[in-house]
Amino acid sequence: MEKLKVLLVVGNLEMRRHLSGILYADPDLDVVAEANNAYMARDKIIEYDPDVMLLCHDLPRMSGITFLGKLMPQRSTATLVIAEPQFEDEAYRAGAKDFIACGDNYEILAHENICNRLRKAAGGDWFAAAKRVSALTVPHTFRNVGNGADVTTSVIAIGASTGGTEAIATVVRGLRKDIPGIVMVQHMPEGYTQMYAHRLDNEGEVSVKEAVSGDVVKPGQILLAPGDKQMRIVKINGRYQVECKHGPRVTGHCPSVDALFESVARVAGKEAIGVLMTGMGSDGAKGLLAMKNAGARTIGQDEKTCIVYGMPKVAYEIGAVKWQVPLDQIAQKIYYLLDKRQ
Repeated sequence: MEKLKVLLVVGNLEMRRHLSGILYADPDLDVVAEANNAYMARDKIIEYDPDVMLLCHDLPRMSGITFLGKLMPQRSTATLVIAEPQFEDEAYRAGAKDFIACGDNYEILAHENICNRLRKAAGGDWFAAAKRVSALTVPHTFRNVGNGADVTTSVIAIGASTGGTEAIATVVRGLRKDIPGIVMVQHMPEGYTQMYAHRLDNEGEVSVKEAVSGDVVKPGQILLAPGDKQMRIVKINGRYQVECKHGPRVTGHCPSVDALFESVARVAGKEAIGVLMTGMGSDGAKGLLAMKNAGARTIGQDEKTCIVYGMPKVAYEIGAVKWQVPLDQIAQKIYYLLDKRQ
């Protein structure tokens, strides 16, 4: 039986050891990671995607409940909060599923049925819930890549603008030849996209080319939208292809991230991953929302690592971003969603 993945976030070392002893003793629980502050907890959530978090309010630098309130709009995570009694209402407002009142005497936690309460916080039939999450985040056709599966039924769509040339190169260097086909828009004028594709082609294992109509979206290759055309994907005879055509600007751009993302939402739906990166304006935000609504998994570059936090900011504000991720972790997050950890 699949175990419940638990993230333990406790600032006090002795208390963390005490809780670890309780959790590790339960055969149904898998403590996938521990953290002693909110920033480490954020990284562990991105890396391990736990089913439930056991979170203490008393953390250094940022309190546990403040962290939970910031986390929930970005990545809803079932959470059991441990804090002093006066913080109970605040914890539930921040999004906690359950609350245990505890002061300095953490020994009482041994009598609070923590393991059962974690199972309940994870959502009743947590095993079925875990299987649903797995089905959403690991495309079936990609799991069997070593067995000749048709991985072209998965597609990754990436969009960027200001600051994107270097940001995209960072992501490309973290990709391997086993990555599903990628379609990409980087705002650039005609002529420059071909040179940029050539540069990216030398950055890592994946091949990169400026797209032309009829190109098949295939594993290990990035198709970059040409600088004077709108690129969209279509599905012909069970295979994704691109169409690159002259056309009006969409969201003020040609090529447009929105135009690409909206076609991916329409054609690929839940078989896709969308990534919106640094850039000025709002291009890509509505398209990323369309992808998310169609069942795709969506990533937005975080504010701290963006040259211009414009496009991913708008996407986050309208609810299009499921995971906000620092630039240097985007490739890793993509592989995590594909169940291909680095």
